[in-house]
Amino acid sequence: AATVTWVAMLGPSASRAQPPAPPLTPIALNGDAARGAVLAETCNGCHGVPGSHNAYPSYHVPKLGGQNADYVEVALQGYRRGTRGHGTMQAQASTLSDQDIADVAAYFAGLPGQPELGRTSGTRLQVAEGRRKAVACVQCHGQEGIAAAAQWPNLAGQHESYLMEALTQYKNGSRADLLMGPLVAPLDETTIEELAAFFAAQPHLHNTARP
Repeated sequence: AATVTWVAMLGPSASRAQPPAPPLTPIALNGDAARGAVLAETCNGCHGVPGSHNAYPSYHVPKLGGQNADYVEVALQGYRRGTRGHGTMQAQASTLSDQDIADVAAYFAGLPGQPELGRTSGTRLQVAEGRRKAVACVQCHGQEGIAAAAQWPNLAGQHESYLMEALTQYKNGSRADLLMGPLVAPLDETTIEELAAFFAAQPHLHNTARP
């Protein structure tokens, strides 16, 4: 009886959980890299500084050079929608239109650079274990961390600490994703460290610092 009373007081929405937000998809607009370069001036204060750190929690700011434009679009939409947890990124993305996002993504994806390794403290054993355990990642992210489709992120050469933070956010729900959430949920801290060490040790993504 008490349950019925509370449901009646709180309204019909209290009796059912909110459905998950629909998956985000790349924006169906052509990106203008030249316009994106102007918009990305704000981004370069963090993403354009090699070795830049996020203050709290502490991790390396992700490299964007060599990243897929479609994935950058999906990520920025996630920050704009609030399904990716990072206050600064949410504030920045909230000001962007769909065209702005497409332009910024085109700019970063088109920046030239040589493949680089990510910053990592992983041991050979951790990298080897990460490779072995990454079998579930291969279908989307590729055997060496180069994504099989443009809407998925390239992981090769990304900084270890950022990859660990991203996986932890998927695990605790602060980065919501219908696919990644269930895959990461059973991973323990050791496995997360090993996966991050493996992908960081594969060359691909590069810094976007300007000369």
